[in-house]
Amino acid sequence: METSGQRIARVCSILGLGLWLAAAAIGLPKATAQAVYPNRSVRIVVPYGAGGVADITVRVVAEKLGDKLGQRFVVENSPGAGGIAAARNALSGGTDGYTLTLLTNGTSISVPLFKSLPFDLVKDFVPISSLGYFDFNLAVNTSSPFRTLENFLQAARAKPGVLNVGTVNVGSSQNLSAELFRTSADIKFTIVPYRTTPEVLVALLRDDVQLVVDSYAGLKSALVDQKIRVVASSGKTRSQILPDVPTALELGIAGFEVDAWNGLFAPAGTAPDVVATLNQALHDVLADPATKKQTLELGIEAKASSPEELRGRVRADIEKWSGVIARAGIPKQ
Repeated sequence: METSGQRIARVCSILGLGLWLAAAAIGLPKATAQAVYPNRSVRIVVPYGAGGVADITVRVVAEKLGDKLGQRFVVENSPGAGGIAAARNALSGGTDGYTLTLLTNGTSISVPLFKSLPFDLVKDFVPISSLGYFDFNLAVNTSSPFRTLENFLQAARAKPGVLNVGTVNVGSSQNLSAELFRTSADIKFTIVPYRTTPEVLVALLRDDVQLVVDSYAGLKSALVDQKIRVVASSGKTRSQILPDVPTALELGIAGFEVDAWNGLFAPAGTAPDVVATLNQALHDVLADPATKKQTLELGIEAKASSPEELRGRVRADIEKWSGVIARAGIPKQ
């Protein structure tokens, strides 16, 4: 028969278990809330300086992501050749989803362009989504005798090697697009690299170069001032912002198609549910008409993708630009 002392002990034991369960139940919602991503600010490492088109685009998207997910997305500029500094910075941030990075077609170009990189673009990063796409413009001085791209091609064929085409740095997307244009059109001209787009434009206005290849964002001010005229674009289809400008493909330059891109990536090993959360948020943000309007003013078509689509784009670009670099005989950097 249970004594009074045993009965008291049993009741206390039951009460203790009940209190433990109650405490655990109280703690469960808190633990669950802590597990929701994101629950603090997120860094986005950008491989370019502040104020450029990529930086501005990311800042537009980061602000919208913050509104969507309830936490700040802080842009951190980490410029450097080939995006190496930014990639290192991002990879050192861990795989918890709180350090992301912007990568671009320029990062894909770095793979065949550099002798070695301190990261493997395909293995060390997981794609989240593209942010936007843009093409390059082929432009001439408004006082140029070349009213159309065909005029330029005819002159280049009549006097091989005499005409000059200006771009920014050797190995840049613009520079390699000019290389691809030269081989696709089967003509000879000299590609003259400059450090910055303003220097390229000065050279065009001085007639040091007769054609330039650059993005709409880089050429916008000169276009607005009617100092230059775009004669063709590099995209598969006409640009939304310059719908009257034909593509080089339309004009018969088979094989000349360049659509540059930028996208958001995370270090490999980042949880799939974090990637899925960010991907869905980006689809919502980039479909917003206000966001589309803001980015289109920079010449960028805002568009989200699946991680698989972006991974395929990275692989295809590495292969494509490897061939362009090899044919152009550009030495490894």
